[in-house]
Amino acid sequence: MTAPATYDRIKEVNERYHDAAAFEYDSKWGIDFGEIGQEQVRSKLEKALAGRPAEPFDRALEIGAGTGYFSLNLLQAGAIRQATATDISPGMLDALRANAARLSLEVRTEQTEAERLPFEDASFDLVFGHAVLHHIPDLERAFSEFHRVMRPEGMLVFCGEPSRYGDRLAWLPKHAALLAAPAWRRALRASARKPNPEKESDGHELEGEVDVHAFSPGDLRDLARSAGFAAVHVSGEELLANVHGWTMRTLEESAEPGSVSWRWRRFAFRTYLALQRVDTRLLEPRLPPSLFYNLLVSARRP
Repeated sequence: MTAPATYDRIKEVNERYHDAAAFEYDSKWGIDFGEIGQEQVRSKLEKALAGRPAEPFDRALEIGAGTGYFSLNLLQAGAIRQATATDISPGMLDALRANAARLSLEVRTEQTEAERLPFEDASFDLVFGHAVLHHIPDLERAFSEFHRVMRPEGMLVFCGEPSRYGDRLAWLPKHAALLAAPAWRRALRASARKPNPEKESDGHELEGEVDVHAFSPGDLRDLARSAGFAAVHVSGEELLANVHGWTMRTLEESAEPGSVSWRWRRFAFRTYLALQRVDTRLLEPRLPPSLFYNLLVSARRP
């Protein structure tokens, strides 16, 4: 039986992997900073808050900002006025600053751990993040820090966190896509991906170690309430879109990137967006949050 990873090991693995992945992160995950990306993050924020905020948040702090998917799109969408972006990975923050410069946006960046935020008490109106809580080893301490740096009546919002059921659900499309990959490559005349010894030793090989949690809705409620937050709301997101997304991503990762046609990538992305709309309009209002791949949590500091 393998011993659980230590706090220091989890931090080291996340920093090394995300440094290595930063350069190609946006293309790998289809991150968009145009109208599609802005609509995606605005929709996630509204789902998490169970409605559109009455006005933009003044000072916002993103935890684990990566290349800026949430912060930069929320700035462009007018949902936040000032952004401070943090991450444990200097490589990710370099990519975020490059994206911000390209988009002519001003963002303060800070390399830091979520459990030790270098900010004064009651500094922010919004503390938020996307797909980051499952990387943090000490969640109780992190939530205590989120509460400390938030102003009274400020809001906490985290989206894109893997649910326990959804984490298991993702295994099926991944496994099926691996079996179908050779036939898929033949049909598209795509070349099989060649081994890359450099990527197997530069930090990319740590991808399987960076995720340390999957959550039930109750886990997220308990973390927020124990830290002193009120009005905690947890919802679910993506079911059909998740199955489709993991299938497409697994197929594409089996091929050399340059051999997958633009027409296929456009088809995969458009069908993902269509299924995302089905999830949003039909399934998410009717099914329990625990059935979805992603969980969203919001709360208020009294």
